[in-house]
Amino acid sequence: MTTEQPIRVLVVEDDPVAADAHVLYVGRVPGFVAVGKAHTGAEARRALERTAVDLLLLDLHLPDVHGLQLARSLRAAGHQADVIAVTSARDLTVVREGVSLGVVQYVLKPFTFGTLRDRLIRYAEFHAAAGEASGQDEVDRALATLRAPGPAALPKGLSAPTLERVTVTLRDRSEGYTAAGIAETVGISRITARRYLEHLVEAGRAERKPLYGQVGRPELVYRWVRAPGPSR
Repeated sequence: MTTEQPIRVLVVEDDPVAADAHVLYVGRVPGFVAVGKAHTGAEARRALERTAVDLLLLDLHLPDVHGLQLARSLRAAGHQADVIAVTSARDLTVVREGVSLGVVQYVLKPFTFGTLRDRLIRYAEFHAAAGEASGQDEVDRALATLRAPGPAALPKGLSAPTLERVTVTLRDRSEGYTAAGIAETVGISRITARRYLEHLVEAGRAERKPLYGQVGRPELVYRWVRAPGPSR
């Protein structure tokens, strides 16, 4: 859905690779424009002082402040931008707390462009609602636009539990894995392992590089993309 004025999005993400990917993702959704990016809470505050923003795409684990603390301080300072929280945390207590702070959607890492596009389109429909509701049904419909019809869809053939196992395995080994290594560790086929690893690459959470020095075609080594500086 598009609007006459694009919805202005500030990407707040401490991982530079992920931040760049999220900016690109936002720019690919009609009706949205990324007006900037920030890697810390302090940078986000400075950006909001100089740029009008409708929506924050907000990582909850920033190096200088928790995302919900940032959202709370922004509300206290009079900033009214809505928030889509981007996080690997699955604590439902955090989810409930975020509702009162303007968090209208949660997107769990790692995610694909399609997942974020769905959330943004639903937000655009909610954002466009204006005027006085004719009754309870219309209020319910406006709120329902924010809710996805079900769990975010993975590419056909991939499952969330296996993706979680592959993600944890890859993240815990700094030197990375080949598809064969992931397959052996997780207990899946090499072809299946490659599909999950390529999915993580597409989501901007992993990178792949050829491993040379062996006879024949070089193998690909996949590594988790880490932010510089303090670990999460």
